[in-house]
Amino acid sequence: MAKAIFLDRDGVLNVERGAYTFLVEDFEVCTGVPHALALLKEHGYYLIVVTNQGGIAKGLYTKEHVLACHEKLQHACGHALDALYMAPAHESVSSSIARKPDSLMLEKAIAKYNLTPDQCWMVGDQLRDMQAAQKVGVKGILVGGQHPAGTYAMQAKNLAEATNLILGKGQK
Repeated sequence: MAKAIFLDRDGVLNVERGAYTFLVEDFEVCTGVPHALALLKEHGYYLIVVTNQGGIAKGLYTKEHVLACHEKLQHACGHALDALYMAPAHESVSSSIARKPDSLMLEKAIAKYNLTPDQCWMVGDQLRDMQAAQKVGVKGILVGGQHPAGTYAMQAKNLAEATNLILGKGQK
């Protein structure tokens, strides 16, 4: 039974800037992320990034920009991440069932890594992340301070706190 942690990117792994983050020099890994990923890896989880990247469809940046930021993240985290799935569409330009709240990115990873959905988690900072997880039977943890307490069943301040919940070291 393979298990994974699905990770949204902006606001979970890197600092949410309020604008598209695509330049390597603007990409800042959140405090505690390398340690949290190492702990999850030690406990046998695949670590899979699932990120909407609508700025590609809008012509603001390219897939290569996203890959360069991912490489910076990988370097900062000891290359702990197993996969990157991105949805380059944006509803203002083109639609896609890969884009969260749809679940195609998660479905592809579940198939590729032979994952058991009820052994997996999604950590995201938007309700659309939780909706995508629900569609495939994956548990979700909503992180960040922008949502009032009680917005979602499981909430955490950041990835480090979410990791403690996943590993049974925190309280719901």
